[in-house]
Amino acid sequence: MKLSPKKVKLIINQKKKGVSSTEIANVQKVTPRRVQQIWKKFCDAGEIPVIGKNIGRPLKNLTDSEKELISSTYSRYKFGALYLEKIIQFEKGMNISHNKIHSHLLKMGVVKTSEKKRKQRKYCRYERKHSMSAAHIDCHYNPELSLQICAIIDDSSRMILAAEEYVSSNAENTIKTVSTMIKDYCTICPLRELIMDHGSEFGAHRRNSDGSWDSEFKQFLTKHNILPILARVKHPQTNGKIEKWFHTYQRFRSEFDSLEDFIMWYNNRPHGSLNFDELETPEQAFWRRLPEEAKMGITVRLFNL
Repeated sequence: MKLSPKKVKLIINQKKKGVSSTEIANVQKVTPRRVQQIWKKFCDAGEIPVIGKNIGRPLKNLTDSEKELISSTYSRYKFGALYLEKIIQFEKGMNISHNKIHSHLLKMGVVKTSEKKRKQRKYCRYERKHSMSAAHIDCHYNPELSLQICAIIDDSSRMILAAEEYVSSNAENTIKTVSTMIKDYCTICPLRELIMDHGSEFGAHRRNSDGSWDSEFKQFLTKHNILPILARVKHPQTNGKIEKWFHTYQRFRSEFDSLEDFIMWYNNRPHGSLNFDELETPEQAFWRRLPEEAKMGITVRLFNL
């Protein structure tokens, strides 16, 4: 509890009257030790102490080696202070507070304070238990490259299953992206559901009066036994995992020579929504969270059982 100047004065007056530190602490809702500290400061200085200024341990600045460690770790992972603190502790066994890390990142100019992150979130995060039980697909315009990107992210593991950059987003290109995902992963484990918004590239913008819809893209999914699921209107949180990935893509895509390099980096760096204490990556989580029957199928194919 923060003590106001009025309460500090009251504590000193009570001590002058001989009231015990414990009694005063119970009334002011502080510890007896705090009451004793205030009383000692008053006795030593002969005046009412000013609380909140020059109190506590002196600030310990980062060493050059710590700054270099923070910079190099950020260069590899491009995380904020909270995650970098855990990574440095896991990899180097060093404890550097996230506040100090954040201050250094601010000086580097690679992060900035966001008011949105200080607000309490209104929605609870959901995720599927197994990989390939559901995925999210969406398109995003990259103004730096003047290209549209279509990407598919696994709901459970956050692994990018397929992504392609196109001049424009349309049904033909989204089908190409899904075809890549089917070729690379559906032989391992069929995808059950694909979540999308009401974009024209999916043909979901034209719906009947009863809410039903049909399109070339939907027919393609049905042919491959993938159930299309439309997100709620004006509720981007339903597709929040792919939207968050687009934010990462927009920030760091330009630092990589190709989209393949960027996806390789993303899929193989730790993810905060996974087992971050073990620095689990989306690719590791994807294989760990596969259904048991899919894992058995991989084993049979590997050992020709």
